[in-house]
Amino acid sequence: MAEYDYDLFVIGAGSGGTRAARVSASYGAKVAVAEEYRVGGTCVIRGCVPKKLLVYGSHFSEELEDGKNFGWTWENARFDWPTLRDHILKDVDRLNNAYTETLKNHDVEVILERAELTGPHEIKLGDGRTVTAKYILIAVGAWPAVAEFPGSEHMSTSNEMFHLEKLPETVIISGGGYIANEFAGIFNGLGSEVTVVNRSDIILRGYDESVRDRLIQISLAKGISYKFNCHFDKIEKREDGALDVYMDGHDEPVRADVVLAATGRRPKIEGLGLENAGVRINDSDAIIVDEYSQTNVDNIYAVGDVTDRVQLTPIAIREGQAFADTVFGDNPRTVDYDNIPSAVFSQPPIASVGLTEGEAREKYGNIKVYSSDFRAMRNVFADRTERSLYKMIVEHPTEKILGLHMIGPDAPEILQAAAIAVKAGLTKQAFDDTVALHPSMAEELVLFK
Repeated sequence: MAEYDYDLFVIGAGSGGTRAARVSASYGAKVAVAEEYRVGGTCVIRGCVPKKLLVYGSHFSEELEDGKNFGWTWENARFDWPTLRDHILKDVDRLNNAYTETLKNHDVEVILERAELTGPHEIKLGDGRTVTAKYILIAVGAWPAVAEFPGSEHMSTSNEMFHLEKLPETVIISGGGYIANEFAGIFNGLGSEVTVVNRSDIILRGYDESVRDRLIQISLAKGISYKFNCHFDKIEKREDGALDVYMDGHDEPVRADVVLAATGRRPKIEGLGLENAGVRINDSDAIIVDEYSQTNVDNIYAVGDVTDRVQLTPIAIREGQAFADTVFGDNPRTVDYDNIPSAVFSQPPIASVGLTEGEAREKYGNIKVYSSDFRAMRNVFADRTERSLYKMIVEHPTEKILGLHMIGPDAPEILQAAAIAVKAGLTKQAFDDTVALHPSMAEELVLFK
């Protein structure tokens, strides 16, 4: 008889967990995955995928307006929230089924129950059963963090925003990160009155300052309000369901239909039983791992947002792949965290890779900054004043590219290919030597002077 029920037991069927399970099974391991909710994880079920569909839906308010100069008119155009919401939830169902079928097709056993560690090799399932595994991989992701103050229980998180019964007339968003700014653009585009409340005067910490400032300028022009260096005192719920929000010691509340907490995410370790197996965590409740995603317990590993590395879906996938290759593929691999491209699907979107101007000056001292500040052709024709900004940061005098930062229509689509050049360590001369693709916004990258 086998010493353990499984070679690998994965807790959490998100992006990292499903990749690790599938690849490990392809190497011949007997694998099971436990998931207490739905297969696909935060990104697919309650995160970047449904949120991107909301972004697409919210764009149509501007598309319809801009269409006038292109000869289009629409009679009685109106927006119906339940139609968009239900179509998105239907697509989430499709993806949940697709991820589940992929696992099953690779002979991975899918257990739709909660799992808790009861020892280094032992897991207790929601139905009371206990199973054992030679290796255990924790991939439960993170969960929205909500500050505690009187009435904070009335706040919504990003999890609930995809299930609202009706489109809110007024939305207050707490936070200044990518989730806050993405939902601000979404609900502004759908017609809600939006206010972003941030406890500091900086949004999108870690992104280039010029790009952050440009987003604020454009967002203000679109009608989004900002309250900086502001904190919540309390929230009270009215009989009609609306919320009275008290801020910064003011006696008069601000009314809102929805108050969204978007102040970050914390590893979802509650009730996981880490203490039963002796798995160590840090002060942020993240599981501590080495470069191979191994915890202090030799047979227990962790990948994705439950660790203290980079909270991005593609990173979780790579960590899951590297784990499977290392443990079951006889090919030890680690993940390279340098020059990771990222995007904020604000309106307009931001895309970035490499060092910001401030980071480059601090690290290298002598740098050059090339920039292009322009109006996209489409915005010019539509009489829209919104301007895009592209920046290239290079080391001087080698002109090695240290960073690329963009805000403008389709910036993430453009940056993906350009990020390869930064990752490869190319110089600005490689861009200068490349013929422009005209007319396009992307050509600005090879026309920097």
